[in-house]
Amino acid sequence: MAFKVYTKTGDKGTTALVGGKRVKKFDDRIEAYGTIDELLSYVGLLRDMIRNDEAKIKLIKIQSKLMTVSSVLATEDKIKQDNYKLEGADVELLEKEIDKMDEELPTLTKFIIPGGHIMVSHCHIARTICRRAERLVIRVASNEYVNPLAQQYLNRLSDYLFTLARYVSLKVNAEEVEWKE
Repeated sequence: MAFKVYTKTGDKGTTALVGGKRVKKFDDRIEAYGTIDELLSYVGLLRDMIRNDEAKIKLIKIQSKLMTVSSVLATEDKIKQDNYKLEGADVELLEKEIDKMDEELPTLTKFIIPGGHIMVSHCHIARTICRRAERLVIRVASNEYVNPLAQQYLNRLSDYLFTLARYVSLKVNAEEVEWKE
């Protein structure tokens, strides 16, 4: 049997979590993993724009982990959540990538204003979507169990995307504009 895109089960404004429980489509969990889906798509855009094959592979890994974070959020059961392949090593990998890019970057002493090149701007947009997703995950976690690695991964991912924006800016020789009040 072929998989159908439409099920008609959400026509009345509800959707199912893993396990079958039906919730409103504006439920905090749905908002959180819907925003992660938006981020996942935006990271795909970054992947399509970037020319470096090594970076593309990293972005695919990030997209895969975002799918895992979405699965965590779509699952209420703590044991099932903790069985998804989301590990401290995933956060550490982002930290290593940040550190590697940071070695080439000038020291940041002031806030910077996003922009300077279309690719840089797209990295910053992905970062802001990631921050929104993180806030929504924190909201869910304040009322019910969410694997803490989901929040930690998003927090580090936003740092990664910020650093990626700076790194891309360096590589394309775009000006980093410091914020001056």
